[in-house]
Parts: sequence; structure tokens; C-alpha cells
Amino acid sequence: MLQPAHERAPAERLTEAARYHDYRYASNPLGDGGLPPVPGTRFAASLHEHGPTRILPLDTSAALGCPGPATAPGLSANFVRIRPGDALVTDVNATSQLFFVMRGDGCSRIGEGGAADVDVPWRAGDLFTLPARSRAEHVAGDDAALYWVHDAPLLVHLGTEATKRLFAPTLYPHAAIMEALDAVLRDPASAKANRLSVLLGHRSFPRTLTITHVLWAMFGVLPVGAVQAPHRHQSVAVDLVVDARPGCYTMVGRSLDKDGAIKDGERFDWEPHGVFVTPPGLWHSHHNESGHPAHILPIQDAGLHTYLRTLDIRFTRPLAGGGCEIVESAG
Repeated sequence: MLQPAHERAPAERLTEAARYHDYRYASNPLGDGGLPPVPGTRFAASLHEHGPTRILPLDTSAALGCPGPATAPGLSANFVRIRPGDALVTDVNATSQLFFVMRGDGCSRIGEGGAADVDVPWRAGDLFTLPARSRAEHVAGDDAALYWVHDAPLLVHLGTEATKRLFAPTLYPHAAIMEALDAVLRDPASAKANRLSVLLGHRSFPRTLTITHVLWAMFGVLPVGAVQAPHRHQSVAVDLVVDARPGCYTMVGRSLDKDGAIKDGERFDWEPHGVFVTPPGLWHSHHNESGHPAHILPIQDAGLHTYLRTLDIRFTRPLAGGGCEIVESAG
């Protein structure tokens, strides 16, 4: 029978939690099944199209075996529905928060009350980010839906509180995003590019070139008839389809065939304002057979991976004589 802690010798109390594992059986808990993989999951737009003002977590924590809500081990994605004239408060222990306005318009007041509060006006297509300790009250003019991603699950795992703001609240207007994307499309070199996208950055992170020190955000177009060749990375992606017609989809799989196409893949059909999760380390390609251009907004924890030098992003490139090669650049 275990003695009460106060009756045990100090040395025994110090050593009772220690465990010793055989490296052969403990070095890869993900591969050995002890740590669940990130599931490739889909969340329909119908979740936020009707009903009362509320937050709808896109929660896969049961499959991940971690505290929830969590969409990935270090990220939580959510739909936020706000009816006209309603207000809703978001307040989480996170270093980074990102909001994309799927529909509607309104304003978010950031702060705890007083002269230091910051008002962020928004409308459909805008995106804004908030740093640590950012309690926000969101008020909608028209019926509104926001896509909200933050890194609270990472802080739960670390057992820590976010106390220092490393950047200021920042707004990325829809018009500015589209102007930057149009500049990419006008560049003659883009004709042979694997991706036609804009990475949203922040002046506080000039080395990682990411939107926050944890989050990475890309606004991309999938042109008519495009097949964006497979690529993979070690960050998880929670992908929001901004707009698309039937016939746009993503293929996801573990391996490639001899021609560089995804072998035995799973198809994720794109639905406007729906979300799908691309697990880390898997190959994925994007296809547009709809006859209309489409846009997508993947949010990843790649800011953290880039800083840790673990992102390991790889692209496939077809060879003239058949087959493909794997490269580290999308150009």
C-alpha cells in the first residue's frame, strides 16, 4: 500500500513518477499506434448557416486523444455565427488568433474596457489577427459568419498562459488581399508556378515571413483546369474553401505512383465556406474541373514549424521523360 506523500522519504517522492522505456518500442509512439494521428476531417458549411448566435468548435479531440476543443494537436478551428445586431465574446488562452469573415459585416472591440480598446471593423472577405490576451466582443450588422483559428490547444499541452503580446491587432482587408494576389497572377514567372497564392505576413516576423509566430495563412486561387501537383509539409492545415463550384477537390494520400500522382488517395470535395483538415506529412494535390476559378485559405501551425526548422515542405515536379522529382521550392 502506497504511503501518504507526507510520510514518504523525500527521495522516494522525487523518483516515484519516473519511468524507463526501451528505445526500440518507445521512440516512435505515432508509428507504433500509441499516439493517434491527425484525422483528415471535413466540416460542412451548413453548421454555420442557420441557428442562434454561437461558437461552433470544429472538434476532433476525441480522435486525437487530447483535451478539447481541438482540431489538431496545436490548433483549434471554429465557426462563429452572429445574427444581425447580436454580440458574441471570444476570450481564449492563446498566443495567436485569426479571424476570416465568411459573410456579413460588423465590428470587433478588442480589450478589457477603457481608452486602450481597439475597434476592428470588418466585412466579407476581410481577415484580422489578434495577439495574446485579446478578449474580443464581436457585433454583427448583417448576418455574419467568421472562421476563427487559434493555438489554445498548444498552450494547454505546454501548461502555460499567454501573457505577452508579440504583435498588435492587424487587419488584412479583402481588397488588399486580392490586389496582392492579382500582382502574383500578373507576374510572367507565375505561368509555371506550382501555387498561385499570397502568404499573409506581418512586420513583426520578418524571418519566418508568417502572419504570427505560430500561425501561417495563405490565400490562394485554383485556376480553371488547374492540377496543382502534390506537395507535403509537417504542419497541419485547416483549409477553408472561400469559394468554389462543384468539380474542385483535393486528393490526400501517403504515397505517390511512378508518375507523381497521389496513390490510393482520399478525395476531399470543396464546398464554399466548408473546412477540411490536411494531416501533416501527407501528400496532397488540388484539382479544378469546375470551369470556374476557386479560392482557398489554409491556416497552419507552420509559423512555429518554420521557426523550429521542421516544416520540411516538399513539392513534386514532372520530368520531361516521365516520372517526377521532389524539390523544396514551389517556383
